[in-house]
Amino acid sequence: MAKVKRGNVLKNRHKKILKYAKGFRGSNSKLFIAANQTLMKAWRNAYRDRRKRKRVFRRLWITRINAACRSHGLPYNRLINGLAKANVEVNRKLLAELAVNDKAAFAKLVDIAKEKVK
Repeated sequence: MAKVKRGNVLKNRHKKILKYAKGFRGSNSKLFIAANQTLMKAWRNAYRDRRKRKRVFRRLWITRINAACRSHGLPYNRLINGLAKANVEVNRKLLAELAVNDKAAFAKLVDIAKEKVK
């Protein structure tokens, strides 16, 4: 059998992994096996959390909208129902921004929703 020389291939693969693992603590940035395991877990967490971020932001927006519309005497679910009945197409991100930054515009939307709910 012929001798297989793959020193460069192995060294390049190790260098690539260690380059990605730069900034990890301790042996996780120095030793290939530890760095490789930590990197695989980091990439798995990053993939999962890119999807999770969208859920977390939606929950935050809903919480902000609920707090703002309750101060006007209307719970969140009736606000959303009233806006839907009034054919006001505003997403939750924009509603949360209005609730925090433009209270007058948000109050008008709450009034529109109150009219349609009653």
